Amino acid sequence: MKASNLAPLKFADAARSVRHVFIRDLILDSYIGVYDHEKSAPQKIRVNVDLSVLEDSRHLNDDIDNVVCYEKIATAIETIVSSGHVHLVETLAENIAEMSLQDPRVSCARVRVEKLEAIKNTTSVGIEIERFRK
Repeated sequence: MKASNLAPLKFADAARSVRHVFIRDLILDSYIGVYDHEKSAPQKIRVNVDLSVLEDSRHLNDDIDNVVCYEKIATAIETIVSSGHVHLVETLAENIAEMSLQDPRVSCARVRVEKLEAIKNTTSVGIEIERFRK
């Protein structure tokens, strides 16, 4: 089995009433990069997101409206990626983190963006950021 290149997962924390909503290995075509050849054709990226979500005292009632929905987060990431060319993976990661933190239940967003075709003889290159609600 291939070893993961992701940072260790954060686990839910009952003492702080935190759960983690995550998206693993979302592969998308993206117009990203500073070089001319990167501006003329899309390239594959991989996005990983881990959101620390503060639980409140309300019951979930098995209702999707009472949770941070990973499908909505994935769709929002796809919208950000498809919105136009971005020069830096850092910018894309910041945009994803900012979008994620718009939900008041999200206290922290860890975002990893990897370019899968940028550097020959690598699996990927990229960055990971972690942003907290201010």
